[in-house]
Amino acid sequence: MFTSVDDVCARLADTGYLASPAVATTVFLADRLGKPLLVEGPAGVGKTELAKAVAQVAGARLVRLQCYEGVDESRALYEWNHAKQLLRITAGRDESWDETRTDIFSEEFLLPRPLLTAIRGDAPKVLLIDETDKADIEVEGLLLEVLSDFQVTVPELGTIKATSRPFVVLTSNASRELSEALRRRCLFLHIGFPDEELERRIVTLKVPGLDEALAESVVRVVGALREMDLRKVPSVAETIDWARTLLALGADTLDENVVRDSLGVILKHQDDVLKAAAKLDLGAV
Repeated sequence: MFTSVDDVCARLADTGYLASPAVATTVFLADRLGKPLLVEGPAGVGKTELAKAVAQVAGARLVRLQCYEGVDESRALYEWNHAKQLLRITAGRDESWDETRTDIFSEEFLLPRPLLTAIRGDAPKVLLIDETDKADIEVEGLLLEVLSDFQVTVPELGTIKATSRPFVVLTSNASRELSEALRRRCLFLHIGFPDEELERRIVTLKVPGLDEALAESVVRVVGALREMDLRKVPSVAETIDWARTLLALGADTLDENVVRDSLGVILKHQDDVLKAAAKLDLGAV
């Protein structure tokens, strides 16, 4: 997919994703080595967007498994179309059970979910396993076979092996520790908050029309907020939202009134808003 680290940077930038050297290097290695990529970091720093950008670069289908507490095999791997099976059984009342069973446990009645969908077929795919840390630990067992051998076993049909390996991205906000067995199968990448220069470039790219001086002010203020002891510090996504807000308001500078009136765009808890309003010194930033 990529010829070099510089190629990763350039092609991701063409999609609107500005990758740091560390991100570009790890993506290149994941592609070259055929290894899944485990991406950790705070919410809103571009973990999910990285998978989307890679899919766009590759012209690949993005297959997404959104993890949550209670997600199980039937939601992640596959399940049988029970309603259709019942109709088939009813229609074939004169057949023997052996004849009916062979039919109803066939491809026609199989409902593939994201993990199975990602390894079937020859078309290029990017498999995004989003917020892996929110799934129960039992789900990791399902991932081990897929990520080690890129195959899935369906008892009624046998083992289905990938003919074309997907590019796999797992994301985690580190709300719980992932198993060592899962980590061993992946290359690891931590995406933190970008430095001031990279974040300014991101804001300028994502919010065309924003004055360059205002973009620099936005990034500096957000950086100052991240140094405060807040319940939820603003992410890159919220920096972009704030820049878009200021553009919509027609603001030319960050004065106290504009900041006070728009803090709810970047801060999501009232005590954070009050703390920031009291401590933020615009003159110092």
